[in-house]
Amino acid sequence: MSDSFVRIEMVPAKAPPLSERGLLKWLRENLFAGPFNTILTLATLYALFLLLRNVIPWLANGVWYADNLQECRDIITAYAGEGATGACWAMIRERWNQFIFGLYPQDLYWRPAVAFVLLFGAIAPVLFPKVPRQMLWLTLFYPAIAFFLIWGGSIWTPIVAMLGFGVMMLAYRVLVGFTGVTVAGVLGVLAAVLWWLFADAAVAEGLARALPIGLESVGSDELGGFLLALVIGVTAIAFSLPLGILLALGRQSDLPVIKMICVGFIELIRGVPLITLLFTASLLLGYFLPSGTNLDTVLRVIILVTFFAAAYLAEVIRGGLAALPRGQYEAADALGLDYWRAQRLIILPQALKISIPAIVSTFINRS
Repeated sequence: MSDSFVRIEMVPAKAPPLSERGLLKWLRENLFAGPFNTILTLATLYALFLLLRNVIPWLANGVWYADNLQECRDIITAYAGEGATGACWAMIRERWNQFIFGLYPQDLYWRPAVAFVLLFGAIAPVLFPKVPRQMLWLTLFYPAIAFFLIWGGSIWTPIVAMLGFGVMMLAYRVLVGFTGVTVAGVLGVLAAVLWWLFADAAVAEGLARALPIGLESVGSDELGGFLLALVIGVTAIAFSLPLGILLALGRQSDLPVIKMICVGFIELIRGVPLITLLFTASLLLGYFLPSGTNLDTVLRVIILVTFFAAAYLAEVIRGGLAALPRGQYEAADALGLDYWRAQRLIILPQALKISIPAIVSTFINRS
């Protein structure tokens, strides 16, 4: 008869084998998991070696100071020998300001720089809830401030243009009690458009004559490089999101006329390459405008890029709306909310939250 044995002490844990921990484990699981992965890893390492063997000398032989390209090549040949190649950084250094600001006057570089810094202050209260709500005033007036700093001219031009939005809100508040939300919204937009077409220029010119305050004017043809890309991109992002939301709601509307207009707009824009729209904005749009109308070229491009991004955003947001359970709409109806309150309080917050990854991707790809 054998005696039973019960261990009363824990056996000390042993460290896992080297192949099952640390860097070796990661390499075995990710780079050498099998014959095919091993061949791909070795081929990639060899291609990387060939790339670095040529790129590193090209970077090391770079020239930062030269008057022209031929002088760059002569310096590289004298330093590294016949047949050597190298980067001519002198051209980058010489044209750096042009890459950033285009042909913007050099003594006025501070103006777009200030506008760029203020951009972070304008988007901070939108992105970070802990930022004081008073910063929203900067967000509200940033478009006028940025326009004034970058293009200059009379300070009254952007101020009077911003008053168009005030006219729209005033008309909406006055009419909403008599006509309903939808009709009041349409009439408010119409009032703003009429203000911009018939009153904006006259009022701004009158104020400029009475109280001339402004900065040196800079033409749109002097904008370029990173500055121009930033202006077009930020403006298109800011205006395409609300327009895309309206198009998405219009596409799902029960009103046939509104649905037909939204569907036609979205499909037309999405069916045409952006480069075609840009050529249309730059070259052909003038033939369709009234005689004497002179829209700024940058403004034309901003409008077309905004429409282009809005059409794609509308499809993204429509996907978010379709992903919501039907019960959310029924809950809004059960609470007695009208269409716009239901969209603002229940439907859109959830749909936009679902669509955030696709919205960000669209902003990056289209702007």
